[in-house]
Parts: sequence; C-alpha cells; structure tokens
Amino acid sequence: MPGKLRGRVAVITGASKGLGKAMAQALASEGSAVALVARDADALNRVAAEIEAAGGEADVFPADVTREEKVQRSETEIIGRFGKVNILINNAGVNLRKPITELSLDDWRRVMDTNVTSAFLMCRAFIPHMKGQGYGRILNMTSIMSRVSLPERTLYSASKAALLGMTRALALELAPEGITANGISPGPFATDLTRPLMENPQLNAQFMANVPLARWGKPEEIGHLAVYLCSEEAGFITGTDILIDGGWTAR
Repeated sequence: MPGKLRGRVAVITGASKGLGKAMAQALASEGSAVALVARDADALNRVAAEIEAAGGEADVFPADVTREEKVQRSETEIIGRFGKVNILINNAGVNLRKPITELSLDDWRRVMDTNVTSAFLMCRAFIPHMKGQGYGRILNMTSIMSRVSLPERTLYSASKAALLGMTRALALELAPEGITANGISPGPFATDLTRPLMENPQLNAQFMANVPLARWGKPEEIGHLAVYLCSEEAGFITGTDILIDGGWTAR
C-alpha cells in the first residue's frame, strides 16, 4: 500500500476503540502495518477486520499493558510477527472523576498504572527494537489535563502531567538515535466514551462553553495528526506536546 508510512510497523495500545482505533486506521491507510494492543480481543479483531477490508495490514495482540509479563509477551509476539517496530503509540488510558477525599489508594494505582506505568513498560520493551534505524516515533497520548484541569480530576491530571514529563525526557535521551518523542493532548472528542455527555444537553453545553470552535473533535482529526507526527516530514519535531483542543487552552 502506498503512503507516507509505507514499510513501517506501528504498535498502538488502547487500539480497540476511540482515538486508538482512529489512529490505527489512519496509520494503516498510509501504509504502516499496525499491531493492535488492548485487553478486549473481540473488539481488536473487529478493528483489524475493518483495517484489512480497507486494504491495510493489522494483527491483534490482546494484553493488559499495566502488567510487566504481559508487555514482555506482547513484545515477543509482535517482533515475531513483524520482525521490527518503528512507531509506538501509548494510547491506553483511564479517567476517574472523584473528589480527592473519596479516592482510595487503589484508585490512584489504577489510574497511574494505566496512564503512566503502561507507557513506561511499552517504551522499555520496544525502544531497543527502534534503535539503530535512524528513525523512530513515539507518541504519548497526554491530555489538555496535563496543562489545565477541572475539579475532581486530581488523578487524571497528575497522571497526564507525569506522561508529559516522560515524553520530554525520552525526546532528549533518544535524539541521537533519530527517534522522536511527542505528546498529543486532545480536548473533548466525540467517542463512545463521551457520547453520554454529548447526548445530555446540559452537560454538552457546559463542555462547549470551553471550546471556542464550539464543537467536539472528530477522531479522524487525531488520526491525521498522528500520521503527520510519524512521517518523515515531522522529523524535526520532538520533545513537545501538540494541543488539539478546539482552542480550550487558548482562553
């Protein structure tokens, strides 16, 4: 398949739905083979079938990326299947909205493990396979909540700020290898997760009051951005965080 990413292999976590699915489809449409990672095997298979029906190449690797042994198994399976990895997108994430006084230590660990530890484990596993090629791309799905916040977002904001810090450090560490590391910080996007908010007139109005463009983002817009950041054209962009939020943080 022709495209900007022809011959590349991308590993994408949280690829079974939402923004992860959109990025997988976008990268595959530009010629990258995609290794789809998430816990829901059935959902991954549906995504892979859609990609293959459109002429792309995809395979599924069900795993809980918060667990070291599962990441190690995925590494073995993905390298065995594709022989290499050029792109890593750490998209697995979870949000938990509660006042801090109602949060448990288990809540903290769940959010930090999903949003931060998983990215650490995936980077540690796959960066060695990216070295020595003169090219590599790491995208970490941060969030506008790494820069601004809202009430009851203590865990989420803390985890995303940590992920942004990790991204910057990786960019400096990996620059000599020609591997870039960047964050993507989405604002409100229309996904299955946010559909209840979109369909509630009062909550929808509250969210849209924060968005100067006055609409929800489209998942394919994240896909287009991911393709660009993974392309050769973006080779001089590293250590930064791209806000794609309809103007939320510009206010």
